[in-house]
Amino acid sequence: MPDAIWVQAATGGLFGLLIGSFLNVVIYRLPKMMEQAWAVECAEFTGQAPSPEHSERFNLLVPRSRCQQCGHQIVWWENVPVLSYLFLRGRCSSCKTPISLRYPMVELVTGLLFAWCVWRWGWTWPALAWCGFSAVLVALTLIDWDTTLLPDALTLPLLWAGLIASILGWTGVLLTDAVWGAVGGYMSLWLVYWAFKLATGKEGMGFGDFKLFAALGAWFGWQALVPMMLMSSVIGAVVGIGLKFMSGLREGGVMPFGPFLAMAGVTAMLFGPQSILRVLGL
Repeated sequence: MPDAIWVQAATGGLFGLLIGSFLNVVIYRLPKMMEQAWAVECAEFTGQAPSPEHSERFNLLVPRSRCQQCGHQIVWWENVPVLSYLFLRGRCSSCKTPISLRYPMVELVTGLLFAWCVWRWGWTWPALAWCGFSAVLVALTLIDWDTTLLPDALTLPLLWAGLIASILGWTGVLLTDAVWGAVGGYMSLWLVYWAFKLATGKEGMGFGDFKLFAALGAWFGWQALVPMMLMSSVIGAVVGIGLKFMSGLREGGVMPFGPFLAMAGVTAMLFGPQSILRVLGL
């Protein structure tokens, strides 16, 4: 029986590698799709024709992936998770431009998270639900870090999926706790946002943070909100101090909060929300 569990986990890991490869596409293209949609809407509002660049078909499937430097189209054997990166020695096969290490890292992290979910729950519906949860958080982490955007196309489905998973008994969270978790997650950051804005006249966070925290509340229940907020704040403080010492903060010292909320969500999935309090000595 133990051998079967490890085989299932390995299968889950392989599946996660493939999903991680797709997440790289989502992370890169979804913000650009949003920008394209905004540009088209602005052009329509002003009565102008959209620029040819914004009129081209661009989504998660079209056009085919290509090297951003030379335009070389990626063929199938150059798109095998992790292995292609190693085979190509981290460079484009055409122009030899270095390929970011982040691509295989996203694949590896997603593969490990999927393997853990299948090891923990087997090949069951709860495992698939938590795999989906993990994949969305990986994508949101990097999209927010790159662009300071948390797309509704990811946060809102994550929220509804948490409530549906609670109804189906896949998360072990009562529906009432999930609903109040969603409400508490949204309203807590909404109040912080307005308190900060009234006190300083500045916006300290975006509305996407409210929706992401609401989604985490739906997945873990209202009881997990305080532990996850503490964990995300601690992680954010540590990363922020590190970047400040390395002069790695972007202009204006802006640092998105979404990645740290997502990290707290993954921590809660792996170890349980209450373990966060124990780690923090509370």
